[in-house]
Amino acid sequence: MTIKESRQWLVVYTKPKSEKKVTERLNRKGFSTYCPTYTSIKQWRDRKKKVSVPVIPSYIFIQLNEFERWEVLTDPGIVNFIYWQGKPAVIQESQLNAFKDLINNTHDPSLIKIENLNEGDRVILKDHRFDKQCGTIQSIHKGNIKIILAELNLKIICNQSKVLVL
Repeated sequence: MTIKESRQWLVVYTKPKSEKKVTERLNRKGFSTYCPTYTSIKQWRDRKKKVSVPVIPSYIFIQLNEFERWEVLTDPGIVNFIYWQGKPAVIQESQLNAFKDLINNTHDPSLIKIENLNEGDRVILKDHRFDKQCGTIQSIHKGNIKIILAELNLKIICNQSKVLVL
C-alpha cells in the first residue's frame, strides 16, 4: 500500500470563520478537503448579499495520511484535529459520501443542526439485539453511553454509533 492509498478522512477544527480560507490553502497544497456550505442571504443596513456559510462551523474534512498530519497543523487557521477516544477521528469514505448526499439532496441545508448527545436525551438503539428500542441517556463517559430502557427494565452501555437521537 502506498502513502497515497493509505490516506484517511479526518476532521479538523479551525479558528472561527476560517473554514473557507483554510480549505483553499490546503487545496493549494494538494490535499483533498471537504467543507460543506450553503448559500444564505445576509442583510446589512444598506444591502443584501448572498454568502456561503459552512454547514458545520469551524469544521472541515481532510484526506491525508499519518505523516501529513503535522504539515496540516502548520496552517495558521487550524486549531487541531478532532479526537475520538484519544486518536484523531477517522471518517469512513462511505459515511462522508452519505453526508455529502444529505447536504446535496436537502432543500435547505441551513436546517441541518449538529448537536451533541446529552444526558436525558431520548434515543433509539440501532444494535441488532435491541433494534429500535427507545431509551433515555443516563450518562456519557469516553464515548460510552449508559441508556435506560424502561420498557425492558434494563440499563445498557453502548457506543454512540449505536444510537439515533429522537
